[in-house]
Amino acid sequence: MKTYLGSEIRNVAVVGHAHSGKTTLIAALLHAAKMTPTQGRVEDGSAVTAYDEEEVARGITMQNAVAFAEWQGVKINLIDSPGFHMFSHEGRAALFPAESAIVVVNAQSGVEPVTERVWRFAEEANVPRIVLVNQMDHPKAGAGGGLSALVDDLHERWGRSCVPVQLPISDANGFHGVVDLVTMEAYTYTPGGDGRGKVSAEIPAAHAADAKARHEALVELVAEGKDELMEEYFDKGTLTPEHLITALHEAIREDRIFPVLFSSGLSNMALDHLLDFLKVYTPAASERAPIAGKAPGAAADDPVTFRKIADGEPTAALVFKTMSDPFAGRISFFKVISGIIKNDATLENYTRRGQEKLAHLSIMQGRKAVEVPELHAGDIGAVAKLRDTLTGDTLGQKGAEIQITLPALPEPAMTYAIEPKSRADEDKLAPAIHKLMEEDLLIRFFRDPQTNEFLIAGGGQPHIEAIVSRLKKRYHAEVTLKAPKVPYRETIRGKADAQGRHKKQTGGHGQFGDCKIKMEPLPRGTGFEFVNDIFGGAIPRQFVPAVEKGIVESAARGYLAGYPVVDFRVIVYDGSYHATGAITKWIRTKCRSRWRGALRLESAWSRPSPACSSPL
Repeated sequence: MKTYLGSEIRNVAVVGHAHSGKTTLIAALLHAAKMTPTQGRVEDGSAVTAYDEEEVARGITMQNAVAFAEWQGVKINLIDSPGFHMFSHEGRAALFPAESAIVVVNAQSGVEPVTERVWRFAEEANVPRIVLVNQMDHPKAGAGGGLSALVDDLHERWGRSCVPVQLPISDANGFHGVVDLVTMEAYTYTPGGDGRGKVSAEIPAAHAADAKARHEALVELVAEGKDELMEEYFDKGTLTPEHLITALHEAIREDRIFPVLFSSGLSNMALDHLLDFLKVYTPAASERAPIAGKAPGAAADDPVTFRKIADGEPTAALVFKTMSDPFAGRISFFKVISGIIKNDATLENYTRRGQEKLAHLSIMQGRKAVEVPELHAGDIGAVAKLRDTLTGDTLGQKGAEIQITLPALPEPAMTYAIEPKSRADEDKLAPAIHKLMEEDLLIRFFRDPQTNEFLIAGGGQPHIEAIVSRLKKRYHAEVTLKAPKVPYRETIRGKADAQGRHKKQTGGHGQFGDCKIKMEPLPRGTGFEFVNDIFGGAIPRQFVPAVEKGIVESAARGYLAGYPVVDFRVIVYDGSYHATGAITKWIRTKCRSRWRGALRLESAWSRPSPACSSPL
């Protein structure tokens, strides 16, 4: 496998709403680039980036996957991402190793909720965006107004910087190709072909006038960004093709223009032109701005350091994804931030303070690992069986430490109680879930100290169902999901006085004790407050802590329904004792039980915990 310099690498995240055709598009691009002998399909599980058993069974993408295409001297790394809202954190994670993003829009539905969400993610990460209108071969493509309505919608949502650089060639018989508005050439295709089109300088007559008008609009928008281009535009009325190509590349890299393209992944149409566009116009890995980081263990207010994406810088790499393979074990995907990583290199884990040997350095084609001798700055690689390294860890050479942080994840949206079906499943459950947590950082597994239940949390019900299915298929651990118990609370709503008396004669010294307390409610969330208001030694000072302990223990057992009593104040203000008696005995028994029966309490339920959810 050939190794590529950073200037020859294009890292592209493919993001968008569910069912917009992202996985099919990547499979078609790989086939058009001759990386696969046949085009994979999501329906039969042969798509390169749809290899997980749950994804194949459900027909959806649930985790990020990486593939690569070699095209005319450059290497294009494609990162497939999920499109359902409960997995949108994966789409956000896919943007870190990428220098540009293809935002896929369904030609039938237009911009959808997750489309706007991933657009915001890319905007926050300063990742250049390409809008690709996919599934142009569908009979309902462009429904509701056609191309003009779609472009107007993009302008309304994301501004006039969303400008078509292609014009679809469509008629009553369907989608046939595209017109390149930069070079003013037409690309026509045969549906179901190999994705390579026929190039012609003659634009179909039905589209010639529209193509000319949109070409002029594109040239004007590109020229607005540079004074020298504006002068050339005013002098000549246009820009030379060389200047236009260079200026468009710079405008895309600087987020000043978001080009709009058209294609059909399922019918293999306009894919070679898309690969050409990625090669010429999208930023190379070496063009990325320096990445911010800090010294390992630095505080939040410590100064930030920057590391350039360059081979001459000290070696550093960030692990952005972990995958568990039944044969290869744990596979760590990493982005080479700087330097050159060679096969069998030994790097230090800055996060966990250990050393790791990177044996069998590889690049991933879906699930298949292709070994390489080295990886240059900006490339994406993978290595199996690292000892301690997990997602988010930074690796590098000793003496040049830098800690790079991945974007923060959202909090889980749904929680279920989880129970093993048998004792054998109980032994397998914890190790299996922790392996899944290494792959998916949104999974939470913990024990609720209030209800003593084990809880599992995820992005939504399909997410948690997929976790349960993986536990059964991969690790043979069967579990049952149910609604978590609600940790209710009791409280008092009025003031009350109580008196408890203990008197017992069993021979020898007797036992006698008397205690008077007042109770009153406190504001929600205050907890428990104990006040010692004894005057004159009515109860000896050394016995007062035992009174408080007895009240706390009784409150933990509850009064009405057995739930802990909270948000109340107890004032011990009077009492008596016998000098030869054993008041401690009374304190530990009567004060923990008699006070409850003596008081007239009104109980109120507290609200359920927000982490709990409804039953299945």
